Amino acid sequence: MTMKVALMGAGGKMGCRLTDNLKEHPDKYDMAYVEISEAGIANLAERGLQPTPMDQALVDADAVILALPDRLIGDITHEIIPMLKPGAMVVGLDPAAAYAEVMPIREDLTYYVSHPCHPPMFNDEVTEEARTDWFGGVKAKHHVVSALHHGPEADWSKGDMITKDMYAPVLNNYRITVEQMAILEPALVETFAATCITAIKEAYDEAVKMGVPAEAAWEFLSGHARIEFAIIFGFSGFPFSDGAKLAIKQAYEKIFKPDWKENIMNLDALKRSVKEITDSL
Repeated sequence: MTMKVALMGAGGKMGCRLTDNLKEHPDKYDMAYVEISEAGIANLAERGLQPTPMDQALVDADAVILALPDRLIGDITHEIIPMLKPGAMVVGLDPAAAYAEVMPIREDLTYYVSHPCHPPMFNDEVTEEARTDWFGGVKAKHHVVSALHHGPEADWSKGDMITKDMYAPVLNNYRITVEQMAILEPALVETFAATCITAIKEAYDEAVKMGVPAEAAWEFLSGHARIEFAIIFGFSGFPFSDGAKLAIKQAYEKIFKPDWKENIMNLDALKRSVKEITDSL
C-alpha cells in the first residue's frame, strides 16, 4: 500500500529537489504537490506535474512535508495541523520551527525533522556531475541528520524511509534531537562556520589585491584548507609544523574575542537566533 504524502511548497527551490526524488517512487508514495506561486507552478509543469489544492492534498494524508521558508511555517502549520488525520506525520526540513516551538503540537500526530549534511569534504565521487553536486541529493552521496521530535518510536522507521528517499542518495541518517540539530544549524555551520569562511574569502581577496595571481591564490588556499581540516580533525595522522602552531596561537588571540563561545555556542544565544529566523516578516 502506498503512503499518501502532501509536499507543501513543492515547486520551490527545496521543494523541487524533493519532488524530483519522491516522484520516482510511485510504488511507495501517492504524491500530492501543493504550490501556489506562479513560478512554483511553472516548475512543476516542467516536470509534467500539476499542483493539488491544499485542502484536497491534506485529506487523509499520511505525511505532510514542509518545504517552506522558516518564517512561514508557524502561520501555515497553525492552519493545516487541525486538518490532519490522527497518526499523520509532519516532516520538517529544518530544526528552527520545531525548536522555536512555533508549530502547534497535536498529541495524536508525529513530528519528524530531517536536514541534509551535504556531500562530505572527503569523498569518493569520481564523475563531474557528482563532484559539482554541491548540495547533494542529485548525483552526490551525502549524510543526513534526523530527529523524532514527537510521536511513537515505531514512526521512526517511516520518517527514516521518507528521509532517505527525498534526499537520495543518502549514506547515513544520523539520529539526533531537535536541539542538537539546532546546535549544528544555525549555531555551528551558519552563525560560526559560514562567518569564518566569509572572513577567509575576504583574506583571499586581500591576497589577490596584494598581487598574488587569483588562480594561484585559490589553489594554494583550497589545498591548504583541505589538509588543515585533515590535521585539525585528526584524519591526517600528522601534526602542524611548529611554525604553523605559533602562527595559529598568535592569530587566534587577535581574531577571536575571549568570550566568542559563550556568545555563539550557547543555548540561550541559540534560542534567540532561532526565534529571529522563525519570526514572520
